[in-house]
Amino acid sequence: MNSISQNIRVQQLETVLGPIHQATGLSNEFYTQQSHFEFDRDQLMGKTWACVGFASDLAKNGSVKPVDFMGLPLLLMRNREGLVQVFHNVCSHRGMKLVEEAGEVQGVIRCPYHSWTYDLNGGLKGTPHIGGINQHKDQRFACEKHGLKPLRSAIWMDMVFVNLSGDAQPLEELLAPLAERWTQFLGEDGMSLLRRRPQHDMTSIEVNCNWKLAVENYCEAYHLPWVHPSLNSYSRLEDHYNIQFGEHFSGQGSYAYNLSDVAGTHLPKFPSWPQDRLRNAEYVAFFPNVLLGIQADHAFAMQLDPISPSKTIENLRLFYVGDEALGDEYAACRNAILESWKVVFAEDVASVEGMQKGRSSPGFAGGAFSPEMDVPTHFFHQWAARRLLDVNGRG
Repeated sequence: MNSISQNIRVQQLETVLGPIHQATGLSNEFYTQQSHFEFDRDQLMGKTWACVGFASDLAKNGSVKPVDFMGLPLLLMRNREGLVQVFHNVCSHRGMKLVEEAGEVQGVIRCPYHSWTYDLNGGLKGTPHIGGINQHKDQRFACEKHGLKPLRSAIWMDMVFVNLSGDAQPLEELLAPLAERWTQFLGEDGMSLLRRRPQHDMTSIEVNCNWKLAVENYCEAYHLPWVHPSLNSYSRLEDHYNIQFGEHFSGQGSYAYNLSDVAGTHLPKFPSWPQDRLRNAEYVAFFPNVLLGIQADHAFAMQLDPISPSKTIENLRLFYVGDEALGDEYAACRNAILESWKVVFAEDVASVEGMQKGRSSPGFAGGAFSPEMDVPTHFFHQWAARRLLDVNGRG
């Protein structure tokens, strides 16, 4: 990037940081260009904690699941003792991709190229003919130095997070503001009551939009009357409030969540949830790529999996309160909750895809924000712009 182009880019990003009534949003190239998509991966995602999957998808010890994270081949593995770890999904020998499909490893992971083998802790165990025919060891080659390359990883609420750069603050510190906020609903240990059934209570939606547009849409309730008519019939625009706190959180809350009555469900509730606030609900984006929701009787997490500048897969997982909620007597209730959320998220598809199409127009240069209704969305734009400016050497 030449100095003129970089100066223009810095100036545009600076306008995002202005007061909301004067600010513009991120410009089109941040949603359409492959170079910016890779920049998002390395800077917006890579220098903090990004979600790459769900631990419960590795149902048994010995399970492996390959994931493609914005072009990076990664491998989620649950070892023989049940520990979930994340490695680069490439052989240390010649860079062959190791695992193509999720499954259960009975013995070792074997590279299909030269048959080098690895255990489920990433250790290199077999190097056939490395020292010549039938010489499977060589004193010139130290196997212990050539295992799979691990990534810094952590698990919270069943989500597997990685920090590509390796130097972000601990995940629990990043999540502390959210834990403090939600104590008002869940008490001190409410998160420990969350339960889900592996391979159940889940859905995935492929949308033709940049991942950032999915975050932006989730952050605000402004679109509710026109995009979600059923939801708006009981949780109206005027029943919502903006949320923004800490450095990595913004979203919306409702004083009139009533899905349990509308869907006819009667699931167990969080024991610490205030009885006079049973219709409260909060929907918070945890930047960069996690969307969270809590209600008195269930919670959900959505991982945004960016596939390309204009394609994202939304992976939704539902959680219920305590072991009892997973019983057969609540099967119909769980199904009603899942179907209701499928409808809500499907209603958003046309909006985010329409915004993506609009990012090809020279008539759009970042747009404007409502000073009242778009506060959470502007908060996300500011979060992104600050990090992009830091990389560009601002100040």
